[in-house]
Amino acid sequence: MSLLLQNISLPLADFTLEIDALLQRQITGIFGPSGAGKTSLLDLIAGLRRPASARIVLNDRVLTDSAVGVVMPPRRREIGYVPQDLALFPHLSVRQNLLYGHRNDRQTRPMFCFEHVTEVLQIQALLARDTGDLSGGEKQRVALARALLASPQLLLLDEPLASLDADLKSKIIPYLCRVRDEFQLPMLYVTHDEQEVLALCEEVLEIRMGRMIGRRRLNSRNA
Repeated sequence: MSLLLQNISLPLADFTLEIDALLQRQITGIFGPSGAGKTSLLDLIAGLRRPASARIVLNDRVLTDSAVGVVMPPRRREIGYVPQDLALFPHLSVRQNLLYGHRNDRQTRPMFCFEHVTEVLQIQALLARDTGDLSGGEKQRVALARALLASPQLLLLDEPLASLDADLKSKIIPYLCRVRDEFQLPMLYVTHDEQEVLALCEEVLEIRMGRMIGRRRLNSRNA
């Protein structure tokens, strides 16, 4: 995976997000305190916000280049996004949530077929249920499955465990590790919890007040 973030500039309420980085590891943690600009960076990559300036290139595909007026629509970026609030549709069943935006790449990318994704995340028994009847951990797995079923080239995870207590976190992290290992899918993982970074990521970028103040390669995938 190659993700170029060049000349990123996005004015926010208290500061301007300014990032320049080339990301090439499978899982990169975006680490920092609340309000540091982490979610805004994901929104720019996903195409949900317009920057003052930016050049964003994923695997040689130009997603954004403000210098020449290129802004690819979110639906064409081939990016899966799990936001903090999960954004599950309360009026739809689990199955209907999963099928929303499902891209059937069974022939070209069989790993992302419905049956395989639901098996990896062990949510087959939840398919007929309403999302309002799910536990916090079940909702996390359903949201993750929905993002995977879009057959993305990159997965963005915005503090996916922030709303869970320590016991639930310990149960969900193995699912994230399984997704990492099973799908070999590049991910950006936003968190303010260092233990999550150490459990999942190969490198970490630390962001404060919209600036990258450090970059660290971890010794091993499960350092």
